[in-house]
Amino acid sequence: MDHKYTNALIHETSPYLLQHAHNPVNWEAWHPEVLERAKKENKPLLISIGYAACHWCHVMEHECFEDEEVAKIMNENFINIKIDREERPDVDQIYMDAIQMMTGSGGWPLNIVALPDGRPFWGATYVAKDNWVQTLNKLTELYKEDPNKIIGYASDLERGIKAINLVENNTEAPAFDMVALDSAVQKWATYFDTFLGGFKRAPKFMMPNNLDFLLHYATSQNKGEIMEYVETTLTRMAYGGIYDHVGGGFSRYSVDTKWHVPHFEKMLYDNGQLISLYAKNYAVSKNPLYKATVEQTIAFVLEELWDDNGGFYSSLDADSLTETGELEEGAYYVWAKEELEQLLGADFEIFKAYFNINSYGAWEENYVLIRDKSDEEIAERLGIPVDLLQEKIKSSLILLKKERSKRNKPRLDDKILTSWNGLMLKGLLDAHRYLENDDYLKIALKNAAFIKNEMLRPSGGLYRNHKNGKSTINGFLEDYATTIEAFVALYEVTFDQQWLSIAKSLTDYSIAHFGDQESGLFFFTSDEDVSLIRRTIESNDNVISSSNSIMAHNLVKLHKIYAKAGYGERAHQMLKNVQDNFGENGQSFANWMHLVLYENLNFYEIAVVGEQYESLGNQIAAQYLPNSILVGTEKEGPLELLKNRYAEGETLIYACIEGSCKLPVTQVDQLLKQL
Repeated sequence: MDHKYTNALIHETSPYLLQHAHNPVNWEAWHPEVLERAKKENKPLLISIGYAACHWCHVMEHECFEDEEVAKIMNENFINIKIDREERPDVDQIYMDAIQMMTGSGGWPLNIVALPDGRPFWGATYVAKDNWVQTLNKLTELYKEDPNKIIGYASDLERGIKAINLVENNTEAPAFDMVALDSAVQKWATYFDTFLGGFKRAPKFMMPNNLDFLLHYATSQNKGEIMEYVETTLTRMAYGGIYDHVGGGFSRYSVDTKWHVPHFEKMLYDNGQLISLYAKNYAVSKNPLYKATVEQTIAFVLEELWDDNGGFYSSLDADSLTETGELEEGAYYVWAKEELEQLLGADFEIFKAYFNINSYGAWEENYVLIRDKSDEEIAERLGIPVDLLQEKIKSSLILLKKERSKRNKPRLDDKILTSWNGLMLKGLLDAHRYLENDDYLKIALKNAAFIKNEMLRPSGGLYRNHKNGKSTINGFLEDYATTIEAFVALYEVTFDQQWLSIAKSLTDYSIAHFGDQESGLFFFTSDEDVSLIRRTIESNDNVISSSNSIMAHNLVKLHKIYAKAGYGERAHQMLKNVQDNFGENGQSFANWMHLVLYENLNFYEIAVVGEQYESLGNQIAAQYLPNSILVGTEKEGPLELLKNRYAEGETLIYACIEGSCKLPVTQVDQLLKQL
């Protein structure tokens, strides 16, 4: 296909950047030589950040960046840089902080105008064409006529960007205790929507780390009302339109309070974390809905996001082409009533009752499938057996999936990101553990081998990105954190020492190249990377837990195995440095708060030694025991916890705290009584 315009993005591999490669704008990627040229030409940078599945990014591209009039203004007055936020979260973090300081809110597309050295002085998210042109002309005029004013503003903003990222080293305050934790959760709970789940607001984000902590807290402290809230939220999300009942998997978030109408993009990181979350909750409740949600979500990921090389792709777009060739959000997923009636025939009335083909499920002129009652309640209302209802719904969904496959599919972002693969790997391992499904372990091992073979750098570090057989971009802290977490989890279900050894090696590398000696926390970028406005320290847990909180978890677990390495002391200091936030902002530090439970409750090292170590290990792994680490070997192992524990003819299970063990037992139920 011939294109009128082609810019420098044609040489990139990111699907998002390639989407803009034929814009009339002279886009370039974020490279040091581009920034140097901006300084030489004394032109401001126009930095536009987005990602492939972003609906409003596509809208702004069509309205502004495909427009020749707009492109002329941009090309004459700016050095134009396009960034895939998923490839370069380090750059995105800094400019997202900047726009939130300037405007009070953020989002994507994220558009920043900066001095040639990268210091920002203006920013906005989506901007319509007329306003965009007007703004660019004013900024160009101001830059030429009063540069000192702009430099002054950029300098003030730079100081603010650096200041909001500071983490003080808290050496004096006492450690957070259970009384303080109870108080923090009580305050947090005032925001809970106990009827529909999530928080009392719209839009609703799923926030897996929030629910993961609350599950841990509720089970360890016997908090029935918190457990009920967790289960209500999980059930409503699985019932909602945010979950794809036809094809499995979750969308990003819902725009309403009842989890009905999603922002239709489907991201690997959401689904990986939600697989973990539902699997853990299944281990506690044995709710078949949670098991089915795990199975169907994994099936979706394998069908749509799995590469034969063992890696997982990043996302499916929110938009897809309609029958008339227009890009439209959700077009692939929604249904017209007449279409459903025609396809389902005699089964439509049952389907209609089950998925609310009524005012409750309506969206614009179509329907987004949503449940609001259990199978038992609907079967009773319809006067039919539950198994017949389930059979009818299953056959209807199979038919709809076949019909939907004829539609234009959403675009695929087929880059492979290390950190998101780490999250998906952990999801598969939790599904294997708690659903006791060995097929998930086989997939997990193939994915782990891909990370080991393709994403480990010769220097001992990690790459961030893999596309077209090539790994690129130095890894960021989140790549290390999620990979270490997943490899420790992989050791716990295989007892294969190589995964633990790689996890320890990556941890030591992180301390050496990312560690902040003053606070004990970690920078987001390594000391090997080109300096930006600041070296970010990411501590707030968002939709993905902060890289520092995941690293703190890793250090706690590795400390239990390598007691002399100093990991435990570092994790304790990291926790103290952020704990002042827990009381006022629990939801943004949920992953951190596990560490309060680790420190205030018994944390067990569980060692299994003997001929039956694998089968007994699997039985133990299937129990929800968050305050534990599991190690095992047939006879003697290289770990201190496995030495001098072997007794010929027996398989012994040891429950230990900091290396001091209770009397060994031979049955899992005996172990559980000890715990």
